Amino acid sequence: MGDRKQALDEEFHGFVMSRWPRLMRTAFLLTGERHAAEDLVQSSLERAYVSWRRVSAAGDPDAYVRRILINAHARRHRRKLKEYLRARDEVQEWDEPERDDRMAQAEDRSMLLRALARLPARQREAVVLRYWEDLTETQAAEAMGCSVGAVKSNTAKGIAKLRAIPGLAAMVTSGGRR
Repeated sequence: MGDRKQALDEEFHGFVMSRWPRLMRTAFLLTGERHAAEDLVQSSLERAYVSWRRVSAAGDPDAYVRRILINAHARRHRRKLKEYLRARDEVQEWDEPERDDRMAQAEDRSMLLRALARLPARQREAVVLRYWEDLTETQAAEAMGCSVGAVKSNTAKGIAKLRAIPGLAAMVTSGGRR
């Protein structure tokens, strides 16, 4: 029994080490504040650790943990906590763009963060999951706990609001949808 627990602990540790930057970036885009993002990721990973045997057996631990993250964020939002997205002067180690992440390479990140702050929470979740996490509509629906139609609607409304912001329209492209 002790060997199995140790193996599960090592598997979880490896998962956390490899996924931490992406989870932090997603949480930051959802919450808008570094410390709130850290709290969100840590509480999500705490829940995942408690159920790690079930999470790892689910076949897609990334989707499972992403769902925990979205649910935890939704619970915070329901409590009417204010979220502020603000530009950061310093580059966060977890916020460095991946090589193929076009949105993360945008020159004016502060404009993008301010634009995201204008979106309602569900639209922001849909846009972040579809375009930053590069999830399909079905995967985003599973993560958000809603229908594919709701994801399509929230994404379309969110992108329309982003496109209406002067200067931001050039950064938001219609490519990459699934």
